[in-house]
Amino acid sequence: MSTHGEPRLSCPYVQRAEKVFPGGSINVLQLPPAERFVVARAQGARVWDENGREYIDLVMGSGPLILGHAHPAVREAVRAQAELGTTYYQVSKPAVELAEAILEAFPGAEKLRFTSDGSDATYMAVRLARAATGRRRVLKFEGGFHGSHDMSMISLSSKGEPAFPRGVPSSAGVSPAAVDDVLVAPFNDLAETARIARDHRDELAAIIVEPVQRDIAPEPGFLQGLRRLADEMGCLLIFDEVVTGFRFRYGGVQELFGVRADLTCLGKIIGGGLPLAAVVGPADILDLCVPGAGRLPVYLSGTLFGNPLAAAAGLATLAELRREGVYQRLAALGQRLRSGMEQVLAEAGVTGTVTGMGSMFHMHFAPGPIRNYRDTQRGDGAALRDVHLGLLRRGVYVNPGAKGYLSLAHEERDLDLVLEALAASVADVAPRLRQLAAGSGRPARGAPASCPARMPGSEP
Repeated sequence: MSTHGEPRLSCPYVQRAEKVFPGGSINVLQLPPAERFVVARAQGARVWDENGREYIDLVMGSGPLILGHAHPAVREAVRAQAELGTTYYQVSKPAVELAEAILEAFPGAEKLRFTSDGSDATYMAVRLARAATGRRRVLKFEGGFHGSHDMSMISLSSKGEPAFPRGVPSSAGVSPAAVDDVLVAPFNDLAETARIARDHRDELAAIIVEPVQRDIAPEPGFLQGLRRLADEMGCLLIFDEVVTGFRFRYGGVQELFGVRADLTCLGKIIGGGLPLAAVVGPADILDLCVPGAGRLPVYLSGTLFGNPLAAAAGLATLAELRREGVYQRLAALGQRLRSGMEQVLAEAGVTGTVTGMGSMFHMHFAPGPIRNYRDTQRGDGAALRDVHLGLLRRGVYVNPGAKGYLSLAHEERDLDLVLEALAASVADVAPRLRQLAAGSGRPARGAPASCPARMPGSEP
């Protein structure tokens, strides 16, 4: 890794990107001009930019690369499939085999429809729910992310504390009809969620939830309560496992928490780093996509749905994840990093909370416990972004303000380097945080709160 203070060389590709992409970025990862870079290559747990600068990667493609970059098995699977063709707009052998592997990993699941990304999957799961129930409204949770379509862009972020269940747009251009169609509840608050659902029981098509919302674990009984509530309302329970699917264990987290969803949305890992996602569920619901006598089918289709290159990459990834000890190692790495982050905060004398589970982690300059979105908003988001920018300058690739991911390619030495860079970056903002805490009456010192949400068989 490069040292802090090393002069950053200008890169012509950064300048060219700024001319062709809004903000110089291909997504919402928006870096200040001085920190922008263009990736030249990646291998294992590291990426290198066009100037040759090396970073330890804690983004990992925003989650898909659980094996690390350019894993040999994935490279070979994609190469072999590319020689046979890259897309057919038809069923392929890799698509069939991957679908079989996914359905085998989700007890009770019978069929699936592939999509290209998680946004497609959640949008189409909601469409299936509306068709299955004949109702229009969806209940989601404040701060929950289900992609970039209008339904997801309701109360993903909220200013102040708007009254539930009315949602607020989190993007310009969101239809007022979408705002009206979405009911918003607080995550981990079953009583309030039940009140909202019962008030709208005749309109509610689905409850959609990330079983682990961003980096916040469900409290005991919360997901089980949602299952009972969906049954009471006669609506579908949709688990958005785009992030959690195959990350903490082989399959999803539904068996882990003892809850079965009606529909499950998968993405990220199942494509092995290529664009692929899926809606998984019982045959009678998925078969609503098939034209039938006297009814309009649910349209779930796309040019690259079930792409054979992505399916081949996904198959290779799942084969590696079936190896003995894989998830224990991922959990051990995550636990070590989260414990190290807690120690950094404590030694700096600042209040903070470390969240996450398995190979996923996040840090908040907010007192714990963190149960929902509003708890995260009581922290110092500007300080967190400054710390993340400090990590970037010190050669650790992070998505400022967002959670991070580890992979099987990360080693103990990588974590040591990350924690060293984190300590230096926290030290940069610690005086300001302590001063703010003293002025507000909040405690500045003491061990940081931890919300690791340990899972059976996952964390040591």
